[in-house]
Amino acid sequence: MNYTQGAFCDLLARIDNLRHLMIVAGQQYGLNSPETLRYSEQLDDLIFQYQLQNR
Repeated sequence: MNYTQGAFCDLLARIDNLRHLMIVAGQQYGLNSPETLRYSEQLDDLIFQYQLQNR
C-alpha cells in the first residue's frame, strides 16, 4: 500500500483528530466508556496503517 504525499498527510490528520476525540471522550465519559474505547480501536487501526507506511 503506497500513499501519496497528500494521502499520507491526510492519514496523519485523521490520527490527530481521532486522538483528540478519544481524549475528549475519555474526559467526558470515562476511559472505559464504549465511545472512548471505539475511538481507541479506530486510532490503533490508523496508527498501524501509519507504521506499515514507515517500514
